[in-house]
Amino acid sequence: MPAKETDIDRQYGLEPVFEPGPEAGNDALQRYVDVQCPYCGEPIGVQLDLSAGSQSYIEDCQVCCQPIQLSVLVNDSGELDAVEAARA
Repeated sequence: MPAKETDIDRQYGLEPVFEPGPEAGNDALQRYVDVQCPYCGEPIGVQLDLSAGSQSYIEDCQVCCQPIQLSVLVNDSGELDAVEAARA
């Protein structure tokens, strides 16, 4: 009888891996969104990690290389509520 993956994890002392389940879809934890650069005005695509919850961080514009302050708002159920881009 083949060993289950969880048995192997337990045998080697590994932490369980978060698996969102089939209803979550492919983009349950990561999402690509377009935001407008507050410096050059160009739309840029950014990848958001929703598993970290609401957060704020700096990412450089892919067009003009200026630092953009991205504020990501995630609700209690882990869904994206809003993304704001401002000059850093």
